[in-house]
Formats: sequence, C-alpha cells, structure tokens
Amino acid sequence: MTGLRLGPLLRYVDQDTATVWVEAAAPCEAEVHCEGTTAGGSARTWQVAGHHYALITVVGLEPGTETPYSVTLDGEQVWPLPGSPHPRSAIRTLPPPEEPPSRTQPFRMAFGSCRWASRPADARHDPVGPDALDALAQQAIAGGERPDVLLLLGDQVYADATSERVREKLGRRRDLSKPPWDQVADFEEYTELYYESWLDPEVRWLLSTVPSCMIFDDHDVIDDWNTSEAWQREVRGTSWWRERVLGGLTSYWVHQHLGNLSPAELAEDPLYATVRAAGQDGGDGAGPLREFAERADHDPTAARWSYRRDFGRVRLMMVDTRAGRVLAEGKRRMVDDEEMDWLHEQALDGGSGAVDHLIIGSSLPWLLPPAVHGVEVWNSALCAGARGERWIRFSEKLRQRADLEHWPAFPHSFRALTELIERVASDQEAPASVSVLSGDVHHAYVTEPEFDNLKVAGGGPRSRVVQLTCSPMHNSIPAIMRSGFRFGWSRPGRWLGRALARHGRAEEPPLTWRRTGGPWFGNQIMTLTLHGRAADYTLDQARPATSAPDGTPRSSLERVLSSRLSAPGPQHSAAP
Repeated sequence: MTGLRLGPLLRYVDQDTATVWVEAAAPCEAEVHCEGTTAGGSARTWQVAGHHYALITVVGLEPGTETPYSVTLDGEQVWPLPGSPHPRSAIRTLPPPEEPPSRTQPFRMAFGSCRWASRPADARHDPVGPDALDALAQQAIAGGERPDVLLLLGDQVYADATSERVREKLGRRRDLSKPPWDQVADFEEYTELYYESWLDPEVRWLLSTVPSCMIFDDHDVIDDWNTSEAWQREVRGTSWWRERVLGGLTSYWVHQHLGNLSPAELAEDPLYATVRAAGQDGGDGAGPLREFAERADHDPTAARWSYRRDFGRVRLMMVDTRAGRVLAEGKRRMVDDEEMDWLHEQALDGGSGAVDHLIIGSSLPWLLPPAVHGVEVWNSALCAGARGERWIRFSEKLRQRADLEHWPAFPHSFRALTELIERVASDQEAPASVSVLSGDVHHAYVTEPEFDNLKVAGGGPRSRVVQLTCSPMHNSIPAIMRSGFRFGWSRPGRWLGRALARHGRAEEPPLTWRRTGGPWFGNQIMTLTLHGRAADYTLDQARPATSAPDGTPRSSLERVLSSRLSAPGPQHSAAP
C-alpha cells in the first residue's frame, strides 16, 4: 500500500471545482472521491527530488453545497485516517454566481501570519503560548464556526529558526558546525519543515477541509530576504546561499504556490506541464524547477508569485512583497513596474461595480505606526545618498539590523499602492470596502487612511478603506518591541517620524492615517466576514489549553474585538 506522507490540503474551490494537494510515499494514482455524488478527480503523482506529489482537480461539484470526500492512492483509502476522531473532511463550494448577494450566506476569511510549528531551539523571546491556528482547528472540530477560506500571509515555515526535532534530523545529514549551520540547506530539508508544520493532527484536518490561499514572507527563505542590494550582494557571496534560495523557491512552488492557482491557470502553466511530464516518464522534475527558481531569484520579472482569486463578488489580490523586489538604489520597488501594472489591471477588471469588496493581501503592512513609517522613509533616503556619502554606510547597517524594509522603505511603491487604492475607492460605483490584510510585525492593529477626495455629498467615503494587520499566529515578540510599537502611534512618535523624514529630505506621504484599534499582542487570528455589501471583522486570541469534556487538553480562542466595517467611521466593540 502506498502511504500518504502529507496532506490532503484543500486549496482552490469555486462553484463546482476544487483542487486537493497530497504527497505520497511512492509513485501512484491519487484520487478524490466525493460522498453521495459522481464528483471527484484523479491525477498521477509527479516527482521532485525523490518526493511524489499530486494536485488533484475535483470536478462535478454542485454550487453552494458541502460534500464529504476521501482520498485513495492506487485504490487504497488513505484519508480519512483509520480511527480518526475528527469530522469528515468536506469541500464547501461557492454559491451560484446568479444568486443575489442578499440571499447568500456570510463569507468568512480568516487570516494571519508568522507561525512557528514548534518553538525554535534557541528562542530567547517571551513564552510563545498556544498556537492560534491549532486553536481555530480545535474550535471547528468541536462544532464551532469555521472560515470559508484561510489566508496565510507569510512565514508558514521558518527556514532560519529550526526546532530541536528538525535540527536532530538535519544533523543526521550533515555537519551542523558548518554553514548554514542549524538552518535548512536545501529542498530536502525544507520538506522537514512542512512535515513538522502540516502534520499536526488538528491543523492537518483544518487544511483538509478549509480552502487556503498562501504567500511567502522572509522567514520562508531567510530573515530580511531581499532587504537591499547590499544585503543581496553579501548573501550571494556565501557558500551556502544558492542551495538555500533554490530550495526555498522550489519548495514554495511545490507546497504553496501551485495550490493558489485555478485549474485553468494550472492548465496554461508550462513549468507545471514540464514537471508533470518528467514524472510521468519516470524522471524527476527537480532539474527544470531549479532552473526556473534560479531565473526567478536573479530576475524579478521571470516569475509572478502574486495572484488573484474571486469569491463571487469578493476579489482577493495576493501580492508578492519579497521575490519581485527591485533593489538597485535609486530604482527601488517593492514590486516591479510591470507587476504594479498587473495589480491595477486585476483591481479594475470588470469595470465599475464589478465587486462588492476588494481585498489586498500583503505579507507586509502598507500603513505602519507613524514613527516607524518616518524611520523607514528617512533610512531609505539616506541609503540613496540624500545626506551624502558619510550617511550611507551607517544607514545600510541600520536598515538590515532594524528590518527597515516594509512598504514605506520603497517610497515609489508606497505611493503607487496608495494611488491604486484611492482610485478604486473613489470610483462612482466603488466597492463597499477596500481592505489591506497584512501580518509580519508580531502584533495586531487596525488603521484607516484618510482620503479627502473620497467624501461624497452625505459626508461619508465611497468605500470604507482599512488595513487589518494580524500577527503572529504562533510566535512571540520581545517586550522592548512592544513598547516601541506603542510609542510609534503616540504623539511624540508621530513628531519623531516627521522630523526624521524632514532630515532625510523625503517627500511628505500622499495620505494620512489613524489607528482605530490595537495594538494587541499575543497569538491571534482575524476573520473578515462579508455578506452582500456588509462587512465585519473580529480578532481572536489563543488561550492556554483547558480540559475538554472528554478530558483532552484543548486550546481556545477568545474574542477580543468585533467591529462593523461597512459603515463610515470606527465602530469598534471590544469583547469583554
């Protein structure tokens, strides 16, 4: 019998189609069987570096239904697991597109970032606490509300912060006293991170029954990935970097990127066709995949990791804020100009009134605490020579040491993203809301920009524009950084940010913004609920395990914020 090594992961779902990702222990035919219907699908596994994967397209589903499914490999059932205490995994499809929004059920997007599967062996931060993703899974298993889609906004795995268990496995392959030491070195070692993260029983079940959309951030490859041209030049001079970045990009393509795509996009992907064809001929797709990863690392225009998903009249655009950067000083871009044009095309596709809600997923916040924004703008200007040569070396060291590489550190891109959001939100038939969802910064907060030209006759904006930041799902933050983020929103912090920007001779930001919620610290997950043109969001924090009725320890989620988004002005109500 061929075993199931990892998965199943339910990835893409629309009205009548879904994709399910698996890793098998050997070459085989993988099949999905939908209970009580003729819906299903099958796919032959393909091989990368000796591992066997399949992405099965499930067809024949009915719109607006929930259908339990099972997985077989060469005809032997491997999912559900024998004796599993969890509910059956199921595919919940979107409602028919012609159904009026007022009659559809609420659509829930849960999101967050930064998840240690296990505490790194040398972590010196505060106690990590319970895992919010695991707590969400336990809540759903117990019969509680589960999201319709899960957005994982970066740092799904930590290549540069491994646990004792992973380090023990790495030590069996190589000498950990040599570079890259106890960090992962290549594709094979990356697979250990995904096993550790996705084989957690409750998380594994959640990923099998809730569709997921993913995008990487720096720790998926290395801390501060693509911070600057100087950083890139230095890391490319090391003996270990090439294998690390090739392993990071190829493992991301296999484990995360493919599942972000629709069946139609997969059918048109020449690399996917090449890798599958190699596997069907008994070969290994690692060669062409590594060639692609090498091109993507050296030329940001060689690959597009950003993507778009439509859930009825809700549009999601996930933005690659890492691999597509342009790093040459004086030309720095968070995304290259071609990619920014693509984002504009996707946001405006269908014309006025095409969507009720536009959501932009970015691993990095667009709007930071004003003090932090000012520091990043100042630092970017000094690195570009605004105050002469003597400031450049100091500023580059500060940029790398303090992680000054969010949207404000790329002023041209910050302005371009702002202009895109403003254009969408000021349209005559603008969406009810434009939301930027982000993570990375190990705390949660809500901030709202102020665009003067979005006011209409009644005094309210055409679209409610908001940034919802939620991080981490399972990580920690030093106490001094908590104090720093609180100071960043204070009046002295705003003054400091403006003063530094003036010293750097930087332009004034094209908008102002205000914090309307937070900061909140802890392991947490946010949920954006959309119903017609109405929108609400909630923040839940993970609490330590208590005994369930059957005596099993169970983590829980506690509601700390509930707010209405669709009406102008903040309307927050913190849960008791």
